[in-house]
This record gives sequence, structure tokens and C-alpha cells, in this order.
Amino acid sequence: MNETTTLNTTGSKAELLALDGIDPLGENSKDRQFVTALARGLEVLRCFKPRDRHLGNQDIAARTGLPKPTVSRLTYTLTRMGYLHHDEKLGKYQLGTGVLSLGFSLLTNMDVLKIARPLMQELADYSHTVVSVGTRDRLGMIYLDGRHSTDATVSLRREPGTRVPIATTAMGRALLCGLPEDEREQLLNNIKQKDPANWPTHKAGIEQALRDYQERGFCLSTGDWRNDVNAVGVPMLPIAGCRLLTFNCAAPSFILRRHMLEDDIGPRLINLVRTVEAEAARN
Repeated sequence: MNETTTLNTTGSKAELLALDGIDPLGENSKDRQFVTALARGLEVLRCFKPRDRHLGNQDIAARTGLPKPTVSRLTYTLTRMGYLHHDEKLGKYQLGTGVLSLGFSLLTNMDVLKIARPLMQELADYSHTVVSVGTRDRLGMIYLDGRHSTDATVSLRREPGTRVPIATTAMGRALLCGLPEDEREQLLNNIKQKDPANWPTHKAGIEQALRDYQERGFCLSTGDWRNDVNAVGVPMLPIAGCRLLTFNCAAPSFILRRHMLEDDIGPRLINLVRTVEAEAARN
């Protein structure tokens, strides 16, 4: 096996936080069925991004916009329940095993992932890239699983829980292609409101992705998210209660050229998704 260099593409903390773009506490403040205390606790847990090892109450207060005394009570409660762990030396918190059990239960009960993994590995090895699957999380995409080529000299970091934007990535654009029109328009409106300055560029890329999907069954992101990353994405429509998932194949642009995406990898990714859909439907 060749020595592998890993490119970090998880983005900055500010970029990751900007993916949310939604204020669930404010949006639901007038809903009598909405339990604000529960929502606040969940927002505290969402503050921890893949590269955050520890956060203090002040960090969490800044990220959630909640008063620090409120955050202190929430972190205390979550610690008592096992969802956070308090490091007394640092005076900060990290996610506890209770959160891990929830995420593990989700992933292990997704039959689609069990079917997809060997097919994803096969395509990753063929293309010397990484093949991943993800789904929408608010105004971003969250990776559920990824298979790396066993002999790639350069790979992209695609760990479960990694979050990327919708508008500029192949995975996100594939999601937009798979959504019903009314739901897609609502999501696009939210993206526009969140980032009006870059909306004209985002809109042009999304419209091209929609055309590509109609014509060829896949969509591309060639330097749109990271100028050194090329990718192709394909949506898998919901099956047997599973939410809309999207698959992508990505690599540094000097490895995965645009013509390779269009002529070879894109059609192979379509075949992968159709195979998973057929297997999942039979199960």
C-alpha cells in the first residue's frame, strides 16, 4: 500500500457553523407544542463539530446565543445524563457516550449503508478516490459513511459527521436535484437569505447542476467548493422509509479531471446508486 497524504477539507469552525443557517429556537417560539428546554439542550449538543474536542460554557454560549447561566444549567444536566463529559482540569466539556450510542444506532440500522459499502469500496478502488454517502442537515450536508481507495496516494478526509455546504458541493447539489420542486425552492430561498452576497454564483452553479442531472443523471462540482477538489454526485430517492441520500465520488482535481467525471466516474456512480436502490427495494 502506498503512503497516503490526507487533505483536510472539513473547513474552519466559522464555515461549519455557517452551514446551519437556521434558528430553530426563534422559528418555533410561538409553537405551543415546541419544548424550548429540550430544543436548547439539543442545540448545545450540536455545537460540537467533528474537530471540537472540548468546549467551555462560554464557547457554547457564543455559538448558541443563549445566556451563559442557561448554558451552565444545560451542560450540567447533559453531563448528569451522560451526553456530555466534564473535564475538571480544563473546565470544559466533550461529548459523552450517550451521544455515541444515538449516532451508532442510527448508522447500524440503515440497511442502505450495509448494501452500499462494498459497492462504494469497489468504485473507490477503481477510481483511486473516496466515495461517500450523506444526507441533509439543515442548510448543510452531513457525511454518513465514506470508502477510501486502498492504494490512493492522496485522499480527502470524509469521516462520518463531516459537514459541507449544499450549494457548492456535488453531494449538496445532488440533494437539490433529488428534492421535489416545492421543497427545493424553499431550501434555495433559505440558502439565498443566509448568503445573499454569494447567491448569484451559487444560483448559476445549482442551475447548471440541475441541467446536468436532467441530461446525464449526475451533477458536478469542479472547483466550486474547494478550488483543488473535483466531485460528482447522484441522489438516491427515499426507499422503505429511508430519507433522501446522496452519493458522491471526490478527489483532488489533479487526480480526478472533469472529463473523467463526465465520461467514466459519473456513469459508474449512477450504476452504483441504481444497484443500491434495487437491492434495498428487494429487502
